Amino acid sequence: MYLEIVTPDQIIFQGEAHLVQLPGLDGSFEVLDHHTPMIAGLKKGQIRVLDTAKSESLYPINSGVIEVLNNKVMILAQ
Repeated sequence: MYLEIVTPDQIIFQGEAHLVQLPGLDGSFEVLDHHTPMIAGLKKGQIRVLDTAKSESLYPINSGVIEVLNNKVMILAQ
């Protein structure tokens, strides 16, 4: 799936990902390839990204919103 993580200042991740783990308002959840379309709010925590080379990256956020549509994941974070 294609993933973009965007803050007001910069794009912090842009590219293909295997898995994204997020701090949702109602608890932690994961998004995998071909996930059902959704929009959800995010709370303070870390976004964990496992890219296609199985390399893990962590990105701290204070809040945000995620949209999943047509195997593209867009995260707007602060």
